[in-house]
Amino acid sequence: MLHIMSQETGTSGAAEAGLFADDYLEEPYWWSAAPLPSVSENMEPALLDGRADVVVVGSGITGLVAALHLAREGCDVAVLDAQRIGEGAARRNAGFVGRTLKRSVEWLTAKSGRDHAVRVYRELDAALRGVQAFVDRERIECHYQTCGRFIAANSNAHFRALVTELEQTRQAVGFDYSVVEKHEVRSEIASDGYHGGAVIPDLGSIHPGLYHAGLVRKALEAGVRLYPLTNVVGVDHDARGKTVRTSRGGIAARHVIIATNGYTSRDLKWLARRVIPFRGFLIATELLPPETIDRVIPHRRTYLDTKMNIDFLRPAPDSSRLLFGGMTGTASPTATPLAGALRDRLVRILPDLKGVRLSRAWTGHCAGTFDFMPHIGTKDGVHFALGYNFAGIPLGTHFGEKLAARILERGDPSSVFDVEKFPTAPFYGGSPWFVPLAMRYFDWHDDRIAKG
Repeated sequence: MLHIMSQETGTSGAAEAGLFADDYLEEPYWWSAAPLPSVSENMEPALLDGRADVVVVGSGITGLVAALHLAREGCDVAVLDAQRIGEGAARRNAGFVGRTLKRSVEWLTAKSGRDHAVRVYRELDAALRGVQAFVDRERIECHYQTCGRFIAANSNAHFRALVTELEQTRQAVGFDYSVVEKHEVRSEIASDGYHGGAVIPDLGSIHPGLYHAGLVRKALEAGVRLYPLTNVVGVDHDARGKTVRTSRGGIAARHVIIATNGYTSRDLKWLARRVIPFRGFLIATELLPPETIDRVIPHRRTYLDTKMNIDFLRPAPDSSRLLFGGMTGTASPTATPLAGALRDRLVRILPDLKGVRLSRAWTGHCAGTFDFMPHIGTKDGVHFALGYNFAGIPLGTHFGEKLAARILERGDPSSVFDVEKFPTAPFYGGSPWFVPLAMRYFDWHDDRIAKG
């Protein structure tokens, strides 16, 4: 049994006896059903020496969706990744499929006009619906379902703001929702800590590990070349085209895609200055009686709250466990030191789970941007899609298709997220030292709203 005490996070719960189940691992829950491919399964020759029509940097959802579409149209595609294939966020995220942004319709309207705001949320909706269409078309078995989402309000003021925002969105773009009053909360979640909420019925969930494993399989079948453990250190340009410089040599290409999101190397200076990587943390409980899950989350939706620094919850799609995340942006390189604090937060929300043990805890990099918006575009002839701000599965799938359409010059390559200005901040070079401070600011901001 591990005995851990973290002064930084106040993690006393991790020192309690019985925190960890006998099968505990610091490893993403999703890897049980979708283990990472061994290097020998997909490793190309030790040194890169040659060329490709398209080089994709990043083997996550965006990169593999783009690679798959391109290869099926006859392109020779090489996908490079600094880690093992699938080791990044694609097989680490929570598997929520929604159309959520930190910028509301009204905020976007005030900044850029109603037409722009509507276009943003219409494209988010297209991305949401595109995931199911893609999964169905490719016949990827990954537990995709339209389960709906319950958003729980952390205070009366949060509840009022939530309902106002959802109604404004409904009036602008027609997205349905239903209000859950405070006395009705237990019909959605066995907690007395919330002040009402809302259900958005058409949002979904997925097994991200199996989704990504399906993408790997489809890409290999289409002839995509995969190069794990290949760190990209730069892209050179000359009259003949582009050369991607890596830790294993160079590879020439007509087109280059950067799809690295929270794993963007500081060697890619222009992009690294525009994405803000930060860590997310998740835990998975031990196996629970199915009736316990039915009691604490009777509709088995995805769940999150109204804080800027959210807590989030969902049932595992392939076993009788609950998955819970929070403490985003905490300065810990591993998840085990936070496991007790995360379990404590889960039990505060769902007291029926008192004494529950954990079978997994893990972390991975997300990425935000300075304007809280995702971005797709081209810089010096290099295509990119980055900064998903918690919308990685739908927008990753969507942007992968858009990037392929741009290179193939067919289909619809347009996107409202393709803007001329991709903001950064003075003196920022890609090292997000300020993230813990920003999270504390968000906590203060949420407390201020609650008291208002």
